[in-house]
Amino acid sequence: MTQSNNTPAGKHATERSATTSLTTDPARDLGPTLSGQERPDPSGVGRKTRNKVVAASFIGNFVEWFDYAVYGYLAVTITAVFFPESDPQTGLMLTFALFAISFLVRPLGGFVWGHLGDKIGRRTALSWSILIMSAATFCIALIPSYATIGIWAPILLLIIRVVQGFSASGEYAGASAFLVEYAPANRRGLYAAVVPASTATGLLLGSLLAALLTGLLEPGQMQDWGWRLPFLLAAPMGLIGRYIRTKLEDSPVFKELANEDNVIKAPVSMLFKEHWRQLIQAVGAVLLNAVGFYVILSYMPTYLSQELGLDETASYVATTVALVTYIGFIFLTGMLSDRLGRKRVLISASILFIFLTVPAFMLLDTGNFLVIILVQILLGGMLTLNDGTLPSYLAEMFPTRVRYTGFAVSFNLSNALFGGTAPFVATLLIATSGSVLAPAWYLMGAAVISLVAVACSVETSKKPLA
Repeated sequence: MTQSNNTPAGKHATERSATTSLTTDPARDLGPTLSGQERPDPSGVGRKTRNKVVAASFIGNFVEWFDYAVYGYLAVTITAVFFPESDPQTGLMLTFALFAISFLVRPLGGFVWGHLGDKIGRRTALSWSILIMSAATFCIALIPSYATIGIWAPILLLIIRVVQGFSASGEYAGASAFLVEYAPANRRGLYAAVVPASTATGLLLGSLLAALLTGLLEPGQMQDWGWRLPFLLAAPMGLIGRYIRTKLEDSPVFKELANEDNVIKAPVSMLFKEHWRQLIQAVGAVLLNAVGFYVILSYMPTYLSQELGLDETASYVATTVALVTYIGFIFLTGMLSDRLGRKRVLISASILFIFLTVPAFMLLDTGNFLVIILVQILLGGMLTLNDGTLPSYLAEMFPTRVRYTGFAVSFNLSNALFGGTAPFVATLLIATSGSVLAPAWYLMGAAVISLVAVACSVETSKKPLA
């Protein structure tokens, strides 16, 4: 006798069959039909739609972080343009202080963009964030130097950096939530890894341009006009990203929520009332990403040239090589987190940083260019274990109704306190302690806190989105 699917056993078998079709071979469901029409998977999302989501998330996040890369890599030149009357180290600290101040507004931006993303929609929030960011970045290129307008030059730079910090606070979180909500159930880690990959690609282009400009132009030319060129590129790239995003629809899970009239009026209030434990865990988990990202991938060229005496162009080249390998490692980490779980990979990253960071920085001080490149590749690979897993980990921690808000607030709060301040703190620690290993100890401390936070959280990689 054939068992009816209305029985418990038949029902479970049907559910297992449906789940298998979604999770074990998503490529089969996303492929085109013989007639050339797009075939949707069981969630109703087709391959072309997902490709657009990936492209929009990549380009938007790329533009956001390209600016941060250029500012960090050209910090020495920016110091000469905006703080010419200060001694080199003081001027550099002032430049990084402006970098850090722009991060202080990011928690506020996290609340605003999170509220818009959870209440109105992810697409709307992301479209506006990239428009504001690209416009602000373009404006930096138009600021006159200190020699032309005096103290107003750094004041204008500060104002624009604050606008950038506000807009950037909605990008990383929104793009990650968007990708996770569109991704097949068993590939959320891989899809979300697109966000840190695009971030690293923005850094990579910034590093390449900085190396090219410093190699081709004289210092006087760099200070007069060369440093402005990378910032001018933000306008066309931002318009392209916004155009792609306006052609997308919101994610299926958010549309379902909106259709059921289940979108809440105050996501922030619900976040603090019902999900404050996850919020604390998320802030701690982000700490290693916040410090590690800006120390290893943004501050490193300045550290190598100013603190260790490496040739400026060589320091850019070393960081560029590390970034290329970092991008490749990111996707491997995303797939690894889908297979092993988010917690295992994040805990592994923290343990590696606790034991290897100080020895790695000691090897950087050898002055051997090949050793420096290998060490940076090692540090970048270790960082990808955290960075490639974190977007899916944070998105899965919070339910759909507060996902954007929870991600944005936790990510930006940790980055505001510890990420944007990392280059400044590293420079300050070296100046006060006299030790070039000070940034390594700071990074190791961040890894300890992240380890505790992740260990206290719940594994979510195998669970459906709430």
